[in-house]
Amino acid sequence: MERAAFRQLVREAVALLPPELMARVHNVDIVIEARPSLREMRAVGISPRHTLLGLYHGIPLTKRGENYNLVPPDKISIYQEPIESLCETDDEVREQVRKTVLHELGHYFGINDARLHELGMG
Repeated sequence: MERAAFRQLVREAVALLPPELMARVHNVDIVIEARPSLREMRAVGISPRHTLLGLYHGIPLTKRGENYNLVPPDKISIYQEPIESLCETDDEVREQVRKTVLHELGHYFGINDARLHELGMG
């Protein structure tokens, strides 16, 4: 899939989120990258044999204190190649992008992987 088409899927996923949820999201960039680096994989404890679809880089809302200010934006990386490798159709890519965006926003809100899996966003 062309990068522009994939980027549009990410925009659609964000646009479909409830406005009351998005009203609480501040200072976060969502970027599309081809694949995670080995450094990113190691940082989250994932071996190169496994797949990483997205990554939240930042300090979750639940861990921010009163001194949290004047910081660069948090970042959510959405990894195109791993997502596409899991999917057979464009519709499957669209759904996986949606799930990945939700999952990474969950981390922004301080939800850990175990709870995200319980919520069906694993």
